[in-house]
Amino acid sequence: SRDAGNTDFLLCVSTQNAWSCFPGMNAAVRATVRVGLYTGAKVYFVHEGYQGLVDGADNIRLATWESVSMMLQLGGTVIGSARSKDFRTREGRMKAAGNLVKLGITNLCVIGGDGSLTGANEFRTEWSGLLADLVKAGKITNEEAKKSSHLNIVGMVGSIDNDFCGTDMTIGTDSALHRIIEVVDAITTTAQSHQRTFILEVMGRHCGYLALVTAQACGADWVFIPEMPPDEGWEDHLCRRLANQRARGSRLNVIIVAEGAMSRAGQPITSEQIKKLVTDRLGFDTRTTVLGHVQRGGTPSAFDRILGSRMGVEAVMALLEATPDTPACVVSLSGNLAVRLPLMECVQVTKDVTAAMSQGRFDEAIKLRGKSFENNWNTYKLLAHINPPDVKSNINVALLNIGAPCAGMNAAVRSAVRMGIIQGHNMLAVHDGFDGLAEGQIEPITWTSVSGWTGKGGSMLGTKRTLPGKLLEEISQNIAKFNIHALVIIGGFEAYVGGLELVQAREKYEEICIPIVVIPATVSNNVPGSDFSIGADTALNTITSTCDRIKQSAAGTKRRVFIVETMGGYCGYLATMAGLAAGADAAYIFEEKFGIRDLETNVEHLVEKMKTTVKRGLILRNESCNSNYTTDFIFNLYSEEGKGIFDCRKNVLGHMQQGGTPTPFDRNFGTKMGAKSVLWLTEKLKECYRHGRIFANTPDSACVLGMKKRALTFQPLADLKSDTDFEHRIPKSQWWLKIRPIMKILAKYDIKLDTSEHADIEHVIKKRGPLGK
Repeated sequence: SRDAGNTDFLLCVSTQNAWSCFPGMNAAVRATVRVGLYTGAKVYFVHEGYQGLVDGADNIRLATWESVSMMLQLGGTVIGSARSKDFRTREGRMKAAGNLVKLGITNLCVIGGDGSLTGANEFRTEWSGLLADLVKAGKITNEEAKKSSHLNIVGMVGSIDNDFCGTDMTIGTDSALHRIIEVVDAITTTAQSHQRTFILEVMGRHCGYLALVTAQACGADWVFIPEMPPDEGWEDHLCRRLANQRARGSRLNVIIVAEGAMSRAGQPITSEQIKKLVTDRLGFDTRTTVLGHVQRGGTPSAFDRILGSRMGVEAVMALLEATPDTPACVVSLSGNLAVRLPLMECVQVTKDVTAAMSQGRFDEAIKLRGKSFENNWNTYKLLAHINPPDVKSNINVALLNIGAPCAGMNAAVRSAVRMGIIQGHNMLAVHDGFDGLAEGQIEPITWTSVSGWTGKGGSMLGTKRTLPGKLLEEISQNIAKFNIHALVIIGGFEAYVGGLELVQAREKYEEICIPIVVIPATVSNNVPGSDFSIGADTALNTITSTCDRIKQSAAGTKRRVFIVETMGGYCGYLATMAGLAAGADAAYIFEEKFGIRDLETNVEHLVEKMKTTVKRGLILRNESCNSNYTTDFIFNLYSEEGKGIFDCRKNVLGHMQQGGTPTPFDRNFGTKMGAKSVLWLTEKLKECYRHGRIFANTPDSACVLGMKKRALTFQPLADLKSDTDFEHRIPKSQWWLKIRPIMKILAKYDIKLDTSEHADIEHVIKKRGPLGK
């Protein structure tokens, strides 16, 4: 896509929102500018949104490579955003068109909400009419009008509410969840101390996504969302639920309220109203917290930076490939895929949700929000609104953690335990992995014993790396002794290999012929059968925030390059994604071989960089990328070659990457994975019940539950062997390798970007993805 013809391709990037701006917008602006420049385009900033388009002059300025430096970690938008009454009038849009024509700009990239994007489409639709009026008024010539005969529009959605249909996530939503969860964690510690009920009001005037995911991520007792008002008599139900929780030994209650929450009759349900109800009826010490605009601010999360960057790249590609007949499109996220959707189709579905809610068709409103929202709602309902059944199934399900601990493991255990109890099963906790299974460290685990686990890092069950191969005799004896009918194994590559060893042992040990499910949980994100592992998002955010501090230090000192070593074993996921999120100059990984010539190229690149206004460098190295080119070797090489030009520092991040409280994604992902695994086991147990006993020896009775592109899927362990590099403990095919070139292009390397996988426009109905974030 890089050819001489692109010197005529002029791109205009603008952030628009009537209400606010969001973390992650700057990542999208940066990517759009740099990829635009990479393609040979002239790129312009429009400052102050649509008002800047109308006012023209200094509000529309040429962007340079350096002008988008050091902005990845900034919240808001550096090019400003403003409401514009002028742009709503035809006269205002005529002025805007005249300003663009004079500069020869016919490509507009808009980052904003559905109102802003609808405005952009209207502008595009009436473009030829505006030009005709400008010619008639003598503001532009016929020649200028001919050169700018059509306007291409591409949109990226920025909204913390995640209220735009057609995308799993909008830019800013994940960062908003980070702010909310920080507050929830801070509040719950004091609430537990004082045995309080806390009511937290979060944003979401028309969409309950933030409230719903927050409720799931903190294990709230109740959530109020606009899409699904509570049934009549909810006041009695709520008070009964809170009283039951206290009777079970819970020291706190948490209620999450979306600001747009309402009753079935269409009356607002406010946090103050709920507080009065709980205080008057139950006498509980109750507090309310209204989060307000703190949710819109702060540093963008790693996910939002990567999302913004990927969307920016796809937006430029969409504009490059656009023709006068191409409809205005919006770049969306579906699972892990960046896709293009017709803008007005998405806007229409978004309007349909509002119409469904206003007409009382609440089930339809949930469905129209998409699979991601629907799955979150169903999981929340299952875990929060059903009392354990009186009738038991007499099934015993054991859970164990294997491998290194990671944030989010406990969320998966909690939801698996509660889902099992809801199904009528007896849930058993196995302490210390396969060692504990062999030694009989097995005990019942109850509903209340997993309270508060979603926000706890590490592994509450205890975990070890030991594989079951040498312990099979003892393991089979304890499976029989404790009458275990199914196993949930939560962990990393050892969990996957351990599961395979158990499957192979079925031939010899009949006791191991039980259904088994492996849930990937490791910071390394190296388990075959899943694009994402629980824990990787938390580790990625830890690395990214550390790199932010390091870059800040380098920017203050000037002419400094930092070499940072990340974890991940042989898997380069963390180094690559952190490189994209933190704006690294290079990321060395095992999967992409490199030699002395590559190192030399990287040093020369940094030497040239020090001649610009950006006098700092960041190099990431995956811990096992090369046994000879160690972190010390690379540090010494850069130090020697940079003498007199830049100096070097090195950081080995180490085990801090495994710690910390889980991010909203890891809590939510772990919760969904835990619940889904037990539902699958329940069905599998019914299939495997023969003559009064459980007997499972088919390949599909031992699976990895993973996210593949757009769906949570169960894949037999045996089927995944062919896609596994057992020596290096990684899958042979990894989706994220395809986005590595983006990091290099954004760091100003002159490489070829493979556009073969860039999507054609899809339609909204075909696109729904199950996970969201």
